[in-house]
Amino acid sequence: MKPAWALLRLASPQLPIGGYSYSQGLEWAIDSGLIVDADSAERWLADQLMLNLARFEAPLLLAHCRAADAADWSRLQALAEQHRASRETRELALESRQMGYSLRQLLAGLPELDDDARTLLDTQDEPGLALAWALAARAWHITPDDALAAWLWGWLENQLAVLMKVLPLGQQAAQRLTSRLLPQLDGAQQHHLAEKAGERRQTGHGVGAHEEQRAQQQRLTQRRR
Repeated sequence: MKPAWALLRLASPQLPIGGYSYSQGLEWAIDSGLIVDADSAERWLADQLMLNLARFEAPLLLAHCRAADAADWSRLQALAEQHRASRETRELALESRQMGYSLRQLLAGLPELDDDARTLLDTQDEPGLALAWALAARAWHITPDDALAAWLWGWLENQLAVLMKVLPLGQQAAQRLTSRLLPQLDGAQQHHLAEKAGERRQTGHGVGAHEEQRAQQQRLTQRRR
């Protein structure tokens, strides 16, 4: 079977998890006058990609997918707890729980999920989206890097759908905006892939560059003493 089929399935807007029910602050930005046209929308989305997704959400999701791919269940559970704790508003927590629950319901009825992954999923009362996404990628034999790319693409499609409905933005204008944002989308993917070597040096208590940077500062302090 072509790997592309599984990847398209995971990235598809037809995936029944309710992703298009949430704008992640985009509607507020439009209502507040921060976004008034395609140019201001591009600035907003580019900032979200490089200042938020590339630095935290994408690395955390990728870590989930790698743990699931390696069947490192204790690591995956620890990451799921970190993801849950990082939902800092009621709306973000609700979004993650609802989408995670919907994806869990889908996976539970599919034959592709292996027994170990199914056992872990059954222990989760309220699985977040990152955990369920990682298990879906495992079930459909999607590499962690491709699973992250599918998630980033789904995020961008969702944001463009909001713009077309609320701003409003025409379909052709949305496609032109997609062309302008693809380098940032790729940058959000590559930003974390460039940090793989740094991840391997981590102790397992976190993901991303901040933990590594903190460890380096501690080592320098110890040397000065």
